[in-house]
Amino acid sequence: MCPPSQPPIDPTANPFMARAVQLAQDSVAEGGGPFGAVIVKDNEIIAEAANRVVMDSDPTAHAEVGAIRAAARKLSSHVLEGCVVYSSCEPCPMCLGALFWSRVDRVYFGATRVDAAKAGFDDDALYNELALPLDQRAMPISQMDREQALSAFDAWRTHANRTPY
Repeated sequence: MCPPSQPPIDPTANPFMARAVQLAQDSVAEGGGPFGAVIVKDNEIIAEAANRVVMDSDPTAHAEVGAIRAAARKLSSHVLEGCVVYSSCEPCPMCLGALFWSRVDRVYFGATRVDAAKAGFDDDALYNELALPLDQRAMPISQMDREQALSAFDAWRTHANRTPY
């Protein structure tokens, strides 16, 4: 059986976004999710990834996370200042958090989280969940043993060779 044909990429589209969309389409053809991301620095792609959640049995194997990991390895830094991300879809809350932590300069996306929801993905529902108080969320979440947990921050503050984030 032949895989379904993919619509052609718009030749007038931004080439970096076009690459992200191509990665997403290729991922679908390979049995993955319809998400792709590229990271650009100095007008050159330094990292790219497609969704590999199902293929790797890893719920964190989103395109943006994969691209961030590859870019960080390439730059030998957890800080990606000077980089721009092009994602085929609006980043989910996990990916958005990773993008903030990586300190990229900017993010562009194609499809929205509402578009993803129409295709059966939870992105919009997750954003809605995060807006709720802890005791109203679908997954039970609660705090415990705060004083014990604070000891790790005390150790961090006094560690002489820590690398600030």
